[in-house]
Amino acid sequence: MPCDLILALDVPTRADAAPILRSLRGSLRWVKIGLQMFTACGPDCVREVADQGFQVFLDLKLHDIPHTVAKAVESLAPLPIGMLTLHTSGGREMMTAARAVQQQTKPDLLLLGVTVLTSMDAAALAEIGVPAAPDEQVARLARLATYAGLHGLVCSPLEVSLLRSQLPADVQLITPGIRPASEVGSDDQKRTLTPAEAARVGANYIVVGRPILKAKDPAAAARAILAELGWKG
Repeated sequence: MPCDLILALDVPTRADAAPILRSLRGSLRWVKIGLQMFTACGPDCVREVADQGFQVFLDLKLHDIPHTVAKAVESLAPLPIGMLTLHTSGGREMMTAARAVQQQTKPDLLLLGVTVLTSMDAAALAEIGVPAAPDEQVARLARLATYAGLHGLVCSPLEVSLLRSQLPADVQLITPGIRPASEVGSDDQKRTLTPAEAARVGANYIVVGRPILKAKDPAAAARAILAELGWKG
């Protein structure tokens, strides 16, 4: 199966999301709900997106003490979600606790470990006391996540090849920081590739937001990206 597309539904309200989702029904499978939408609308927005036929990637980047994160996973398990993120920098104990609860409450849920945010470069890491280069830190956190039992990771597309050489083949790699060539470098994402480049290096999913959300025809923009990824519709 070719690399698949996830829409980052980074809009402020349900009213903003509704026409975009209507236009995209039948054009893509996955929608990512992040902190902006979840904070504004709560669990109802997850149910509404799922009710329209989309699979939901809930991107909350959980990061707390192990017990709290495990209880958060337990609380989220009844929602119709297929992916959920947590920060690998929370440590092995936190990830192991989350994984154990996920297996008990929602076995089909893919827990994704977030390594280094794509908005961060070496200078940003140094500011928070991490002397390693981004790719070194990503590899370290990715290995820790797989030791803890996670089978999916969120990383920059620039690190996909590195991770493919170090991790089990069944680890799913989800890559934000995807931009059409004409838009690379136009916003706060610093470590980017185009959709076709991300697919070639081994990403399982790419996450795209603004190039679809801001397009005059979001459905056409999504179909163009899917065609670049090798999907035929």
